Amino acid sequence: MKKIISFLSDGFILKGVIHIPNKKNPPVVIGSHGLSSSSNSPKQIELAQLCNENGIAFFRFDHRGCGESEGIFEKDTSLQGRCNDIINAVDVLQKEGLSNKIGFFGSSMGGAVCILAASKLNISPIVTLAAPIRSEQIVEKLKQSEEGKNLIPDFYSNALKFDISDRISNLKEILMFHGEHDEVVPCENALEIYNKAKKPKKIIIFEKGDHVISNIEQQRRFIDETINWFKTFLLKSQNLSSH
Repeated sequence: MKKIISFLSDGFILKGVIHIPNKKNPPVVIGSHGLSSSSNSPKQIELAQLCNENGIAFFRFDHRGCGESEGIFEKDTSLQGRCNDIINAVDVLQKEGLSNKIGFFGSSMGGAVCILAASKLNISPIVTLAAPIRSEQIVEKLKQSEEGKNLIPDFYSNALKFDISDRISNLKEILMFHGEHDEVVPCENALEIYNKAKKPKKIIIFEKGDHVISNIEQQRRFIDETINWFKTFLLKSQNLSSH
């Protein structure tokens, strides 16, 4: 079952879709999309479907300034703003009675959003794909990219300025994916997250992999490993709490 949910975040009306399995009080994964992407990314749609097949709900929503949500991308995008978005998403799921147990999934900048929000809310498990830790490592590549060349300079110096390296040490149950040859976010980001995070943790570096993991076999492994991670840590904790 799919249900459209609208909620407020710092005055912006955000819109998303929750995919609910045929199961009472399922755990929920909340997805955070990449910088200029949306909740309609193929990765999130496939994850939502497979999570449902395994008794896990999935909530994918558009951050402010993206997709169907309110806001102007160039003016309203920031890591802290997106962190507030996902925190408010957690709040709306609690009000909907769909917050039995929550995990996060974040792609690219969405991974940084999930790391920051998880550190504030003490949420786990977390799965990240190509997550940056510091904005300075991605700004130059972004400026040269098709999506970034038309953005105003202030976007880079203010809105996109962040360093979350001090937010990693208390994270746990985190699974990290990164392409070895990621052309946007250096692979060293995943290694630093892995080295600083608590156990249990796992890192998967895709040999010769790029930023979007365009290799079909690597995409398949990403999906399979992600579903297994959420099954292990969301359903396990739920089963233990029900005894």
